[in-house]
Amino acid sequence: MESIYAALLLHKAGGKINEANVEKVLTAAGAKVDKDQIVKLIAGLKQADIDEIIKSAGSMPVMVAPAGEKTEKKKEKKKEKEEAVEEEPTGIGSLF
Repeated sequence: MESIYAALLLHKAGGKINEANVEKVLTAAGAKVDKDQIVKLIAGLKQADIDEIIKSAGSMPVMVAPAGEKTEKKKEKKKEKEEAVEEEPTGIGSLF
C-alpha cells in the first residue's frame, strides 16, 4: 500500500514514476521497501491514466464491514476504555 502512496505523491509532484523513485520516496519516509511490490505496481501503471483512476475512485461505492466485526471492535474499544480508567494518571497527566 505504501508504494501506491509513493506513486501518487510522485504523480502529484510531477516526478517520474519508476522503480528507483518509488523506492527513494519509501526510504525517505522510513517505510519498508518491497521491491517485488514496486515492480508489480510500475508494470500495472504503465498503461494506466492515474488522473482517471483518481476520478473514478471518488465515485466508487464504499463497502460496509460485516456486523460481526463491528461489534467485536466495539467490545475491544470498551475493554480498552475500562482498563484506561482503572489506571491512576501520573506525571503531568495527574494535573488534570
